[in-house]
Amino acid sequence: MKIAYTPAFERQFHALDTALQEEALEKINLLKETINHRQLKVHKLHGPLRGRFSFSVNYKFRIVFAYLSKDEVILFAIGDHDVYR
Repeated sequence: MKIAYTPAFERQFHALDTALQEEALEKINLLKETINHRQLKVHKLHGPLRGRFSFSVNYKFRIVFAYLSKDEVILFAIGDHDVYR
């Protein structure tokens, strides 16, 4: 799986503390290895974010992404549940 990042995602990611960045990278690597890995809890989003998906970094933080093709995704945002707004 190929992963692309938006500039907004990169800014949000670099604003996180180091431990959370490491946890997020572990989950991103899971996404690379196995699409919809059970640990990620991938789910479709609705409303204004229709067509996008989200997966869990931990209990509080999520990553919003979209599939560009069968083997490529783009990460849009990382944050707590406010990331859905």
